[in-house]
Amino acid sequence: MRIDKFLWSIRFYKTRSIATEEIKKNRVSIGESTVKSSKEVKEGDVIKIRKNQIDYKIKVIQIPKSRIGAKLVSLHIKDMTDKEQYEILKMRKMTQDYYRNRGEGRPTKKDRREMDDYVGNDIATDFTDWDDFFGESSNNETDEKEDK
Repeated sequence: MRIDKFLWSIRFYKTRSIATEEIKKNRVSIGESTVKSSKEVKEGDVIKIRKNQIDYKIKVIQIPKSRIGAKLVSLHIKDMTDKEQYEILKMRKMTQDYYRNRGEGRPTKKDRREMDDYVGNDIATDFTDWDDFFGESSNNETDEKEDK
């Protein structure tokens, strides 16, 4: 089986084209040599993959016939990645701020919905006559025009 198809079938990459692009960028190697997408994978090969600034290392146990379910991946490959690499990944995820702190910047759509749920219904729906709503400001404007 071709290496791009293999990496896609064991769910290492979401699509086969992404796997092919990563191979072209020399982020995948078998043994110590970089490979092309057409390289055939055999049982017992050790594949090194650079993904998300982490160096993964997997050993091919068995070659699947087609794309397999996530639960069956462990039957086809053995993860030989250093534990240090997983620690780096874990630390990187912990340091990233996925969400902004409360009170900083404009409210998100989710924040807006939460505020509307807390307050109740929209203020705009309580007023049917906009002239009454803006009554004071429109009277002030007309008074200013009359004074001039």
